[in-house]
Amino acid sequence: MMFYTNIMEMGTTYLWGEKLFMEYYNSKFICKKLLFEMCEGVFSESKKLPRETELAKYLGISRTQLRDVLSKLEREGFITRKLGVGTLINHHVVQVKNRMDIETEFMDIIRNNGYEAEVRNIRVIEDVADDVLAAKLDIAEGTEIIKIYRTCTANGKPVIYCEDVIEKSIIKDEYTSEDFKPSIFNFLLKHCGIKVYMDLTRISAEVSDVTTSRELEVEIHTPLLVMDEIDYDFEGKVIFYSKQYFVSGEIEQTVLRMKLQ
Repeated sequence: MMFYTNIMEMGTTYLWGEKLFMEYYNSKFICKKLLFEMCEGVFSESKKLPRETELAKYLGISRTQLRDVLSKLEREGFITRKLGVGTLINHHVVQVKNRMDIETEFMDIIRNNGYEAEVRNIRVIEDVADDVLAAKLDIAEGTEIIKIYRTCTANGKPVIYCEDVIEKSIIKDEYTSEDFKPSIFNFLLKHCGIKVYMDLTRISAEVSDVTTSRELEVEIHTPLLVMDEIDYDFEGKVIFYSKQYFVSGEIEQTVLRMKLQ
């Protein structure tokens, strides 16, 4: 399995949300590094991770940082921690290419499937919320919004089409359409100082219409996997609404369901 992060972004200076952006990507990078080591690196043949003091030293982080990382990986099912036993590596989970139950950026989803990923046809439009979008974003009808449309390709073939909507007032500095190219999460961190905490997503199957057929280069009425998503911050405030269309059969996705104790 392959794990990716854009190291260059971590060294860039941003005027807004810089601290939040750096903290988020430092933590994300450490998680991905440890996942890589469990999948393909030094721990790929190990049943357990080393003790915390040894592992923290190996990763070059504090034990406090390490515990945060291990807690995240345990919540996501990659490891299991048991008192008196240690930290067990769940290799059957680590080897999964893509998890639908974990928020993963589109480019990483495509790369984890072994394809070259690219974003094209980015369009950013200023509009006002109608009654449907106002209800999704929990704002008043007529509020100024930003709509972002983009298509993601795998080896040049369109596989994901996405429509994101955010309230215009949360943006704190100037932006261009290129700022949305990495992901909406990058944009929210860098230009709004906002970190998404969770989302609720309705998964369904739909047939393509004129717009999605054009963007995904498929015949009209082609079956698509659709994810209708609302994202929230830590306090439960709606941050953005997203509707995503996946070409059926092109991207492998898996769901982990852990049993309640």
